[in-house]
Amino acid sequence: MTIRISFRLLLLCAAGSLLLSTAAARQAKTKVPPAVQKTVDEQSKGAKIRGLSKEVEQGKTQYELELTVNGHARDMIIDPSGAILVIEEDITLDSLTPAVKAEVTKNIGQAKLLRLESVTKSGTLTSYEASVSKAGRKSVIEMGADGKLLPKKKQS
Repeated sequence: MTIRISFRLLLLCAAGSLLLSTAAARQAKTKVPPAVQKTVDEQSKGAKIRGLSKEVEQGKTQYELELTVNGHARDMIIDPSGAILVIEEDITLDSLTPAVKAEVTKNIGQAKLLRLESVTKSGTLTSYEASVSKAGRKSVIEMGADGKLLPKKKQS
């Protein structure tokens, strides 16, 4: 009898949590401009919304939409007009063309690949970002669409 009550309580808590996360996503969407909300609605079909936030980058307002699509992450930056500026999407090495895969593998070297993302700006694949770990230290390797290493950005 105790097990049955605990199991029911667990199911009730899980259902409540799901309702809260869905409600939070709906509430976040109502705080964005209608054009952004339309883009969020279109892009989140068949996906789970992990987050939606407003950000100001270099004086410009934009919105970050975090999704889980078919088990992998897809994050987007959307401007107030609803235009998608950037898409970062989890990918696998095997999804790359053989030439790009060879370059990426060469750049990763002996490091352990933790995560690989494609970066698309204004509808064009611009780069890949590989999160790696080597000797206990994590870093990010940025590569062009051809898989070749990009010069490191100067930090200000």
